[in-house]
Amino acid sequence: MTTIREDDFIQSIADALQYISYYHPPDYIQALAKAWEIEESPAARDAMEQILYNSRLCALGHRPICQDTGMVVVFIDVGMTVRWDTTRSLEALIDLGVSRAYRLPENILRASMVSDPLGERRNTGDNTPAIVHTRLVPGDRIAIKIAAKGGGSENKARFVVLNPSSSLVDWVVDTVPTLGAGWCPPGMLGIGVGGDAEKAMLLAKESLMAPIDIQQLRERGPRNRTEELRLDIYQKVNDLGIGAQGLGGLTTVLDVKISDFPTHAASLPVAMIPNCAATRHIEFELDGSGPATLPAPKLSDWPNITWKAGDEAIPIDLDNLDKSQIQQWKPGDRLLLSGKLLTGRDAAHKRIAGLLRNGKPLPDGVDFHNRMIYYVGPVDPVEGEVVGPAGPTTATRMDDYTELMLGETGMIGMIGKAERGPDAIDSIRRHHAVYLIAVGGAALLVARAIREARIVAFEDLGMEAIREFSVKDMPVTVAVDSNGKSVHTLGPSQWRGRFGGIALVQT
Repeated sequence: MTTIREDDFIQSIADALQYISYYHPPDYIQALAKAWEIEESPAARDAMEQILYNSRLCALGHRPICQDTGMVVVFIDVGMTVRWDTTRSLEALIDLGVSRAYRLPENILRASMVSDPLGERRNTGDNTPAIVHTRLVPGDRIAIKIAAKGGGSENKARFVVLNPSSSLVDWVVDTVPTLGAGWCPPGMLGIGVGGDAEKAMLLAKESLMAPIDIQQLRERGPRNRTEELRLDIYQKVNDLGIGAQGLGGLTTVLDVKISDFPTHAASLPVAMIPNCAATRHIEFELDGSGPATLPAPKLSDWPNITWKAGDEAIPIDLDNLDKSQIQQWKPGDRLLLSGKLLTGRDAAHKRIAGLLRNGKPLPDGVDFHNRMIYYVGPVDPVEGEVVGPAGPTTATRMDDYTELMLGETGMIGMIGKAERGPDAIDSIRRHHAVYLIAVGGAALLVARAIREARIVAFEDLGMEAIREFSVKDMPVTVAVDSNGKSVHTLGPSQWRGRFGGIALVQT
């Protein structure tokens, strides 16, 4: 009879989370490399190149692929004859593994989980608790699927109950453009159909852990209705022209997964959850012989890409910037930023807004006049680092603060990821400001451009504190220019309908 020892289980969870923090699944890297090879959009191709290069850096250096090291999601199948050498609950064992992984000194991972979600939203400090889904199954083994799911993609989860006669394909194709680019394409779409509301969502989430195989499916052709639908959705979503990071391009999704379950005759529950460019998951079994063995992937799985800014990239001196200069920038321009910039995310903006609305001064060192803010919550540094991986967070969460920040602080620009909403764009236009994007999924690459970092305000907010970065040649792209023109509108419109590929399937 199999006996699972407490520490073997805890260490396996910890090892798996460390592993996926710096190793992309090889199937994702190979699929992205093929998409990069055929990409015709210069902006999308550059974004993919940054993601691939960043992934290789992380694999070599054992540092996180993305600054958002995710919330932990576990699907665990427990054999019914398994015995446990522990007095703790399964959830408690998993949380001990999560805490061990996220606090490992050699590779600190960012804690993002907050408790009292409708109130104080206090960071739990070690990224616990995990989201655990348990099944009892025949056998004497434990099978574990574990993922670290970033907030940018998780926030784009969607659920609907369609009429049984409605088209799944039409709903997906109509819905994907409404997600924006905050889920950091190119990634995957997980689709769950049937059951009830929570079953459909679970089907969608678990489907994202399946291997990427859409190209093999395209070559051999579909064998059943589900495979026909996968190919159809893959074709039509890529024909939307959204492209990498929403910049416009040929590839938006690398695969589409569909899982289904019987449902009520009057219902068609459908859930859709995207996976981002920081795809992180792994599967393993425990048989009582010790902790899981997780062999490192071969570096030959990664394309030998060394990213560098092209000759068209414009060097920018942040310390001598004013509105007359930024008015010359156009959507899609690639810039290399050098100098000092301030950082801030949701919690910092909330505090700034409170101070301004109450007529109080900003903290010492927080002066936004003719400066830019970078929306980032970096990973803590380890030995030898100025800052840990420091990629951008989704900018639309700061849209409600944009008018206040541009109108009352003298700020002239913002850096984040994904598109801005219409009100934020209108504010950018009226104040002749700009919005720039860094590549989501290239966090370590961005961090290498940061030469100095110090906390200047709200230290108690942890990763959300305001910092001052000194950067050298930090790569960004102009997303919204001072006239309010957005690359997230212009890019996809240019590339829509150009994907080509398989013959469409009627639904």
